[in-house]
Amino acid sequence: MPPELENYLLIVPLFLAVAAGWWLGRRERNKAQYQRLSNNISRDYFAGLDYLLNERTDEAIESFIRALEINSDTIPAHLALAKLFRRKGDVERAIQIHQNLLARPDLDRSEFLRVQMALARDYYAIGLLDRAENLLLEIIRQRPVRETLVNAQRLLISLYEKEAEWEKALAAADQLPMDERKKLSCELAHYCCEMAEALIQRHQYRDAQSYLRRSEIYDPQGGRSCLLYARIAMDQSEWRQAIKHLKQVADRDPVFVSETLAMLRTCYGHLRNEKELNVYLKQCMSKAPSTSVTLAVAEQIKDEQGLYVAGSFITEELKKRPSVKGFNRLIDMHIEHGAESARDSLRVLRGLTGQLELSKPIYRCNSCGFSGKTLHWQCPSCKKWSTTRPIQGLEGE
Repeated sequence: MPPELENYLLIVPLFLAVAAGWWLGRRERNKAQYQRLSNNISRDYFAGLDYLLNERTDEAIESFIRALEINSDTIPAHLALAKLFRRKGDVERAIQIHQNLLARPDLDRSEFLRVQMALARDYYAIGLLDRAENLLLEIIRQRPVRETLVNAQRLLISLYEKEAEWEKALAAADQLPMDERKKLSCELAHYCCEMAEALIQRHQYRDAQSYLRRSEIYDPQGGRSCLLYARIAMDQSEWRQAIKHLKQVADRDPVFVSETLAMLRTCYGHLRNEKELNVYLKQCMSKAPSTSVTLAVAEQIKDEQGLYVAGSFITEELKKRPSVKGFNRLIDMHIEHGAESARDSLRVLRGLTGQLELSKPIYRCNSCGFSGKTLHWQCPSCKKWSTTRPIQGLEGE
């Protein structure tokens, strides 16, 4: 949604709240006061409306502030104004509004909790995570209505995620109603995987496997847990077990088969069973085709039938799935066994295409477009999970 439209959606109810507060307030004032307030509020109200229609958002906000100074009875108007400040990045002004509201003795319980929740969002936005955490825990302890409780728990989980406090995030998620927890199944599965990765680095394999089993309860089709299971098995020289987990990736998320190939070669190398690897790679050609799989098959063909047959195989596959990576491997083969007169030209060409390949990212987030050469299970840009994947097509797989 464009920022201008978001501002409009906040400003329009703010106008309505100010007008409603003015109308209610006039019933309790005498005629002289009413006439004075009416003129002031009307002037500020319509001045702000004129600014809004002319896309002068800042001036419209100032008109609202003046109107609210005249009539401070409208809690929704203050909250809407503070939310607009936070959206515009002026979080300190939003905090001031919310703190002033909390100091008022006439707030009922629902209004008090609503303002506390808004203040927690301010603290979260400005990076005061300790304050936000304490406030959210206080809101949860007060057992508010379901909507407020769920919002507080969801924001608390996001806060723990931001701090990489995975265990706390999982514990907070356990307090959510089941229907709300299901909405976070992907995130919770990754929290478990993050815990498992840390435990694997410390060689605490049994605890890591416990978290991976929990991850698969949240997301039975997640491919990341398979890769981590395989790492544990390989660390313990359980090659068959590792192969089993790596092959599951093709069933759960075929686009990540390319991530399993190096590990599979290591496992089958220890078992000295290249033939079984060849069979699996050929299955992947139809089930999960990619440039990496094509080149792996080509290497096997080269070892068994020679360079010429392997080159012909790559050529035919490039007609179906053209890629810079495949083209570079084909050039390498021609340099290796081509005519001497052509090798210099091919080396120049290979240098250029090689630079092209090296300059291109390998992974891209399908949500925001962030790209790079490292696989991030959580996108560094938009912070979404499971959206970063190997790039497909001419410049990728």
